[in-house]
Amino acid sequence: MKTKNLFLIGILSVSFMVLVSCGADSKARKSESEKESVKTVKIAKISEKEIGREIDYSANLLANEEVYLAPATPGRIIKIYPEVGDRVSVGQVLIQMDPTQLNTSKLQLQSLEKDMARLDTLIQYGGVSQQQYDQMKTQLEVTRSNIELLQTNIVMTAPFSGIVTAKYFENGELYSGAPNTQVGKAAILILQQINPIKAIINVSEKYYPVIKQGLEVNLVSDIYPNEVFTGKISLVHPTINAATKTFNVEIQIPNNKQLLRPGMYARVNLEFAKETAVVVPAIAVLQQIGTNRRYVFIHKNGIANKIDVEVGKRFDDQIEIISNNTNLGDELIVSGHGNLVDGAKVSVVE
Repeated sequence: MKTKNLFLIGILSVSFMVLVSCGADSKARKSESEKESVKTVKIAKISEKEIGREIDYSANLLANEEVYLAPATPGRIIKIYPEVGDRVSVGQVLIQMDPTQLNTSKLQLQSLEKDMARLDTLIQYGGVSQQQYDQMKTQLEVTRSNIELLQTNIVMTAPFSGIVTAKYFENGELYSGAPNTQVGKAAILILQQINPIKAIINVSEKYYPVIKQGLEVNLVSDIYPNEVFTGKISLVHPTINAATKTFNVEIQIPNNKQLLRPGMYARVNLEFAKETAVVVPAIAVLQQIGTNRRYVFIHKNGIANKIDVEVGKRFDDQIEIISNNTNLGDELIVSGHGNLVDGAKVSVVE
């Protein structure tokens, strides 16, 4: 009996020791597991930065001024002085038309002036009716106006300094006045002013209150990747397009080297204003897979808190964030946040 009791006591002692040992191992494993679940992260304080509100627009370059040179009346072309590509100065003679019609009208004017002088004498003595006198006076005035019109269309000069970009007739050909250009206008020559040059962009109606004449803009072209051309807004169109909800803005760009040409494609950078915004390292902003949802992690009391944000303008390796749930001075997790979940324990390192 005594031997049996000693055997039971031995079994109980061994069982107790095994349980104590298992408990200690379990506690050690638990402690090690908790230690491994704490993620090491780096943080940066959220702060504000002055940024420029800007948008890039695509634009086709246009001549600052363009004129389709042609006389008001049909006639034979005597001489076209410039060729395509020639640069001309304001007031320079470009086209000489046949003066036959002008000379004929001048002869008619001389005859009418003599007749009018005779009528001036006759009407004083009642030798001619007032009606006849008025008819002759009207005919004289019409002829004079016709001569003035012909004089401006016989010799055509450049209205501004520019470059001839198209020529549709040769010397001796008859100009009929029929439309002969791609835009449906009649022309003998096309003259364009390319210094300065012009760009037109379509801007959303929401920016109408902040777009002002004289605002400085930058323009770049893929043809000249290392050149930045600076211009100014020269005209803000006063109406909004009802279909697109946009309005036109004209930009004038100095082109002293004449590198830019009408028809080129360019990009215009328009900066609206300077203001402060919350800008953080771009690597701190994460995106949920398969969605457009963006979020960051904020460290507080050893816990990572997941905060949804909206993103704004990007500046190299930094990006603007917008959220009502972040504050200046919050500790933003910028490293070690790849596999974090909301509420995870973290340890901050320098």
